[in-house]
Amino acid sequence: MNRRRFMTLTGSTLAMLGGGQAFAQGQPRLRIDPTEFQPIPIAITNFVPGSPSDGDVGNGVTQVITNNLKRSGLFAPIDQAAFIERINNIDVAPQFQNWKTLNAQALVTGRMTRQPDGRLKAEFRLWDVISGQQLAGQQYFTSPEYWRRIAHIISDQIYERMTGEKGYFDSRVVFVDESGPKERRVKRLAMMDQDGANVRYLTRGSDLVLTPRFSPNSQEITYMEFGQGDPKVYLFNIETGQREIVGNFPGMTFAPRFSPDGQRVIMSLQQGGNSNLFVMDLRSRSTTRLTDTPAIDTSPSYSPDGARICFESDRGGRSQIYVMAAGGGQAQRISFSKDDTNASYSTPVWSPKGDYIAFTRQGGGQFSIGVMKPDGSGERLLTSGFHNEGPTFSPNGRVLMFFRDPGGNGGPSLYSVDISGRNELKVPTPGFASDPAWSPLLSSTAGQ
Repeated sequence: MNRRRFMTLTGSTLAMLGGGQAFAQGQPRLRIDPTEFQPIPIAITNFVPGSPSDGDVGNGVTQVITNNLKRSGLFAPIDQAAFIERINNIDVAPQFQNWKTLNAQALVTGRMTRQPDGRLKAEFRLWDVISGQQLAGQQYFTSPEYWRRIAHIISDQIYERMTGEKGYFDSRVVFVDESGPKERRVKRLAMMDQDGANVRYLTRGSDLVLTPRFSPNSQEITYMEFGQGDPKVYLFNIETGQREIVGNFPGMTFAPRFSPDGQRVIMSLQQGGNSNLFVMDLRSRSTTRLTDTPAIDTSPSYSPDGARICFESDRGGRSQIYVMAAGGGQAQRISFSKDDTNASYSTPVWSPKGDYIAFTRQGGGQFSIGVMKPDGSGERLLTSGFHNEGPTFSPNGRVLMFFRDPGGNGGPSLYSVDISGRNELKVPTPGFASDPAWSPLLSSTAGQ
């Protein structure tokens, strides 16, 4: 899908009603305290159809917004069966007492209208029920087939206005779809919306694929493929479907990760009994070695400013997480378990906000997903189980997705969890799924 064809944003804010101008540049309405937090009650009304034929798409947009906000764990959508007032005209201020009775703190109204040229016009308003003031309002135009993306974008607008943080709903996840019996598992590269909708298969499954990674512009991914001979690393363009070989890397076990500017990829290559980190310029295809140790250095990930990298190394005898300058040099170990001196750490990945590094920790017969600050302080385990692995951050750095394999004859599934450790949810996929990688926010890269 070409984003230039996807939609035209009007760039206009819907006129404020009820004196809402005072909140146009106001503070977020929601303060997120990870230790003592109650989801905010919010009422989301069915989007009013501009004509009878627009009713289904209006209801669909309402349902997607409701599901997004509920799954975030920060909002508690109120059951529509309890609504006292029916919204038929979003240009008239609601009767706020009706919504106060339901204990709603925020109210979302909207309208979907088919235009003469066939496009859909989507409008929404976000209201502060307590003050009776409008907090946000926007209108969008899109082709009818992209109505779900409009719902995600509106969800992001609501999330940002209420929390002060960017949303993450208008994003995609690439993952490895797994099917068939365990001994003959077929692994295909697949992509979906962050809520599990619009699954699309990118490879046929004839060869084994592993560890896909998104580029910063959301248009390309790297992944590894094991076919005949040595593993190959591919660069796949999501919008054109074209792929090219980055190179043949006999000693590679994880696909490369992109630099924040998308111009380079960083990787680990095995030579003999050890492996070291290398960076490749995607334009010249020249490779520079970053580490040279008699150890296994692997799983590198850039900080969002591109100045540093975190990686996994057993140079101290057990797999731990290290941080060093992106150009190489001395590395500093940051993982030190206080409750299990035998614990090992792997698969580090830097948050898009730069405030945390996520990891997999193995110890005591369990695999845990956790986060720590880039200096190693503030370690927090978010979830533990038989086999959890492969964390990836949402674009706003607030949610992690990972995969869990229960063992036995089953297979892996995707899960998400808030960085506070709350709100663990299973992510719907067609079958077994592993190796998730979350894209940047799509709407923030529109027009690129």
